[in-house]
Amino acid sequence: MAAFDPKASLADLDRRMRGAVETLRSDLQGLRTGRATVSLLDPVMVEVYGTSMPLNQLATVTAPEPRMLAVSVWDRANVQPVEKAIRAAGLGLNPVTEGQTLRLPIPDLTEERRRELAKLAAQYAEKARVAIRNVRRDGNDMLKAAEKKGQISQDELKRLEAEVQKLTDRHIADADQAAAAKEREILGK
Repeated sequence: MAAFDPKASLADLDRRMRGAVETLRSDLQGLRTGRATVSLLDPVMVEVYGTSMPLNQLATVTAPEPRMLAVSVWDRANVQPVEKAIRAAGLGLNPVTEGQTLRLPIPDLTEERRRELAKLAAQYAEKARVAIRNVRRDGNDMLKAAEKKGQISQDELKRLEAEVQKLTDRHIADADQAAAAKEREILGK
């Protein structure tokens, strides 16, 4: 039976919670705020070669102007599928094809669309909070199992549970802060 290592266990929980916050930040980056950012097209998947591929594996995405994205498709045969995927992605973008380059003017966001995006940011944040709480539950279950096996004392169990809770609170605060910043950016406040 391997010895229980509380430090390693807490480090693992911290890593998993940090991963949930990083995933949230990545999801939030894909939300459109009225400015052209190349990460806006990260979620776009294109059906080519009989499979679904991320857009960034088929083309180069640049932001030549603050309100314009340019997608340079490497293979001429993929221009139509890329255009179709961008239109189908639900980003509200209409590509203009010029040879192997697609120009994507970024339209102004309506107030209604801004509110929808703010709600979506809140949903992403809630998903991250749930993921962090699930990691906390896993950690507490692991600690209780270690205590049951006699690997740690009841006092140590309580102390470690408090540390897990501190980790949870810190990472949930990080997630809330990231979501609030994105919401302010979306709503222009």
